[in-house]
Amino acid sequence: MIAVFGGAFNPPTVAHKAICQHVQSRLKVKEFIFLPVSSLYTKRSLASNFHRLQMLNAMTRGMAGVSVSAMELDDPDYFGTYHSLVRIQERHPEEKIAFVIGADNLAKLYKWINAGVLVSEFKFIVINRDKRDLEAAFAADPFLAQHRESFIALPDFDSPIASTSFRETFDSAIVTPEVYDYVMTHQLYR
Repeated sequence: MIAVFGGAFNPPTVAHKAICQHVQSRLKVKEFIFLPVSSLYTKRSLASNFHRLQMLNAMTRGMAGVSVSAMELDDPDYFGTYHSLVRIQERHPEEKIAFVIGADNLAKLYKWINAGVLVSEFKFIVINRDKRDLEAAFAADPFLAQHRESFIALPDFDSPIASTSFRETFDSAIVTPEVYDYVMTHQLYR
């Protein structure tokens, strides 16, 4: 299985790294790919594509079975997760592709571009957030219930850490030392 973890990573945090390690320890994952979303996706104040890619590379350096993909950063427009996963599947035709998602995103998943075909063709690894009852969330939502077999729930992970907290506080404990040094050197989020 190839696990793909998409997100803004603005900046990447120790929680992002811990999610990767948690997935690798719980599932048979051949490769774990961090897939930063392009700034074309949103108008939020993101650090540049270049800086977010550099921070992810710094955070993941030396991690076995982990890579960072600039695929969406290089795209001329935002095409959505489905399009990206199809391209990753083409590169790994013999592997199952699973997208890592936080439980807090489950309720909005039906709104994603190509949501129905996305959950029909790919697996989703659901990481718990805020100690949610994942099975109750699947059962309560008609879209999720219809596609329950597409979800691999990992309920035993929980972290309150968020990139927003770092941008608000510059607390060095929220990011790895490499990311903290990078942010300070380049004076990001000021």
